[in-house]
Amino acid sequence: MKIALFPGSFDPITIAHVDIVKRSLPLFDKIVVGIGLNSSKQNFLSAEKREEIVKSIFAENANVEIQTYQGLTIDFAKKIGATYMVRGIRSASDFEYERAIAQINKTMMPDVETIILLSRPEYTAISSTIVRDILRNNGDVSQFVPKEALTFL
Repeated sequence: MKIALFPGSFDPITIAHVDIVKRSLPLFDKIVVGIGLNSSKQNFLSAEKREEIVKSIFAENANVEIQTYQGLTIDFAKKIGATYMVRGIRSASDFEYERAIAQINKTMMPDVETIILLSRPEYTAISSTIVRDILRNNGDVSQFVPKEALTFL
């Protein structure tokens, strides 16, 4: 079974994240959206809220599973039996960052391949950081997050 991990903080999940998952579905038997919990990071949404939002978005996709995890992403990949990691990139700086992480992960766990998908051009400006800033200032994020997420935000 080809299992892929799509890790991130998803604080909050955006339409760009959802697009990466949906474009990855034909490539794998199962995709685990891994919501990474980092205790040293100040989160906007609680882990429970992020998990609830992501589960509502992919409720109709039997081959998408949502789990939270702590610690190294590569250790979580090993725990769930993932041999692929899916990442989306928007820019050259994203590529450089993801390349470095993929190479370190490859050294630590040679059986895991990182698959990088380019963001659709219309989504390159969308990031969770920008969406959080809009939310903090009571702005309208409906263009940037999945409709399922709006009721939670």
